[in-house]
Amino acid sequence: MGNILVTGSAGQIGSELVPALRDLYGDNAVVAGWNRTPLPDEISAGPNVALDVTDFDAINKIVKNFDITSIFHMSSILSATAEAYRNTAHDVNINGTVNILESAYQNGIDKVILPSSIAAFGTKTPNAMTPNDTIQNPDTVYGISKVFGELIGNYYDSKLGLDVRGVRLPGVISWKTEPTAGTTDYAVAMFYEAIKKDFYECYLSPDTSLPMMYMPDAINSLIMLYQADYEDLIHHSDFNVHAMTFTPRELATEVTRINPKFEIDYKVDSVRQSIADSWPSSLEDSAAREEWGWKPHYSLRELAEDMYKNLVVKLS
Repeated sequence: MGNILVTGSAGQIGSELVPALRDLYGDNAVVAGWNRTPLPDEISAGPNVALDVTDFDAINKIVKNFDITSIFHMSSILSATAEAYRNTAHDVNINGTVNILESAYQNGIDKVILPSSIAAFGTKTPNAMTPNDTIQNPDTVYGISKVFGELIGNYYDSKLGLDVRGVRLPGVISWKTEPTAGTTDYAVAMFYEAIKKDFYECYLSPDTSLPMMYMPDAINSLIMLYQADYEDLIHHSDFNVHAMTFTPRELATEVTRINPKFEIDYKVDSVRQSIADSWPSSLEDSAAREEWGWKPHYSLRELAEDMYKNLVVKLS
């Protein structure tokens, strides 16, 4: 068995995926690929390499030099940023994905994990309990790139025999990384501001209902799919995974239960609100549950309590 490469290792998910994989497979067996954002000390202490996914030759060199046999491709320009920087998002999210898959194919890589997102759906998609196999008509650069990733991943799997797998992740919440420009990052920002200021101004309307997941469940979904037997899989690059659904108002209620001084106000950002309005409110994920045993562990209340507790320690 060779080594695992994780692209986007400095990102929200990659920065927690790398330590989890190293715990399972050994510190020296997981290579952290990063680009402009510096790696956390915990990750940089192990094997790591500067990696621009838009550079095909550089990817090939890294795959060969580090004896890579599996890739978790986590590099991506997220929703709101992708709308502002369309060309960059195209280069990273589409060209970068093709580069990873083609390098994996040419070098005989065993397996590629290629995460998708609820952004792959759109206004014509059934909103509640969105089926695994349904209409996808995203109207954002990020969402379009994720549909492309699913389709090209399934192409490499069915036509070329490269084992490509992916989950459609909902909004992912973590206390370990700062909130970014993602549409669902309001949920992370709310905890930070509740602890720092007892107040948060939310950029989504109070009743915006979106599927969410706590980071430990997101990491577990990626690893479970990675470890699944190929023969058990009917789907490949396009598994729905669901954990919980809540609105900013419902999350604020949980935060207020922990911190009674907390107050929230709403100043809607039309760009991020329009993105959120195009996404599902919940996902039907029986395919993941039946084909590889997916099951989340955290409820909204458990998420809120764990987030708040850990952030208080971190911010102190």
